[in-house]
Amino acid sequence: MMETDPPPPEALGNPHPDKAHPEEVRFLAGPQSRLAEFFRILRIVWEFLRGFRTLHFVGPCVTVFGSARVVDDHRYYALARETGAELAHSGFTVITGGGPGVMEAANRGAKEAGGRSVGVNIVLPEEQVTNPYLDVVLTFRYFFVRKVMLVKYSYAFIAMPGGYGTFDEIFEAATLIQTGKIKDFPLILMGVEFWTPLVEYMRAHLLAAGTIDQGDLSMLHLTDSSHEAASIIRDAAIRKFGLKYAQPVRRRKVLGE
Repeated sequence: MMETDPPPPEALGNPHPDKAHPEEVRFLAGPQSRLAEFFRILRIVWEFLRGFRTLHFVGPCVTVFGSARVVDDHRYYALARETGAELAHSGFTVITGGGPGVMEAANRGAKEAGGRSVGVNIVLPEEQVTNPYLDVVLTFRYFFVRKVMLVKYSYAFIAMPGGYGTFDEIFEAATLIQTGKIKDFPLILMGVEFWTPLVEYMRAHLLAAGTIDQGDLSMLHLTDSSHEAASIIRDAAIRKFGLKYAQPVRRRKVLGE
């Protein structure tokens, strides 16, 4: 058969075609010409390379996931801001998706506390404007590249209340921990009222059915305390990973860093 351009996203069942970057729609729409696929691979490699080179120097990170739709007078915004400050006081760089809402709050808390604040953004109409509390900003086209960056440089994950994106990120992190791809990483769910029904559902149905075990469920820490969250992460980073307070990695001019 002849290779043709993929159909428009609305024809593929996407009810919100305006929310997807055209290149990512084409990427997920099946095989295209060999030349197009080759150049796509180069773009993906460049995104990885750019991310690795930039984030190599930001120091030990904690990734904070959460909704972009939370406004600045919401209690979850206040909790995320407080948590960002606690993490900064503990010596961690706070890394988020770089957008508004909970992400902005966590970055803001870290920045106000004198810590480092990183945003790893994605090209989306609802989220492409980065928040103003970032020391380092990276914007990616591909979701999977962005998710690698949010995981690779972190020693722990904090999930504030959120929607599909947040659930996707925490379950991917949980899967990586469960399968041993990353070891002993704290996965903290902040907002006990929000997360308890999900955990109880998992206990009543997944655990009861044997599709997960008690250890899988025990990896989740529920709390409303930013101090407790930071304490859990400090303990894991120092005791389990042997992390020490030291000078940051120095850039090398010979490598163009």
